[in-house]
Amino acid sequence: MDVKINAHNIVVSAAMEKFIHEKLAKLQRYLPNIVAAVVDVVQQKATRGPDQIIVQITVRHSRGAILRAEERVSVQENTFVDTQAAVNLATDKMYRRISRFKGKRKDRRERAGRFIATLEELDLAEDMPEDNELEAAPDAEQAEMRVYRRKAVSVAPMTEDEAIEQMELLGHTFFVFHHADRNRVNVLYKRSNGGYGVIDPILE
Repeated sequence: MDVKINAHNIVVSAAMEKFIHEKLAKLQRYLPNIVAAVVDVVQQKATRGPDQIIVQITVRHSRGAILRAEERVSVQENTFVDTQAAVNLATDKMYRRISRFKGKRKDRRERAGRFIATLEELDLAEDMPEDNELEAAPDAEQAEMRVYRRKAVSVAPMTEDEAIEQMELLGHTFFVFHHADRNRVNVLYKRSNGGYGVIDPILE
């Protein structure tokens, strides 16, 4: 398994890199054939209260599935200890993602056996831009009317059941996919009162 560690606003020491590699190596015991893992470690500065350490783990499986887990911890003692805690929490959440990936019932597995999401699809589900990305806006009204980020997205055909499984493995609330039956791009989303919805755009 190829492991890549990205650090943002924080220095990841050699000891921390070793700790992360050891934690992620254990994932192979529960989910063989992991191709690669990316770990993003971010220290987010806070205007009020303590800073936060955010650890996000993204795992790519040989079958094409992408599993993602993210956790954050407030800086209390020191960045090393708090980063360790965030890595542990994110890894525990990844175990739950793996359990879902492996533990589907047989009938569900037959209907949702492929996972072919791409990294571009993963990028589409990013959080809103940080405040510093909006500094170029002349005023609030213009800021609301401008597009600050565009991404080219590669989508692959899949069923609604496959899209639900992939979205849950990513831990997102919406997912863009190419509907295999309708032969066009659809958007799957979680409904606030439970269940899922599908947006099926039709050109008029």
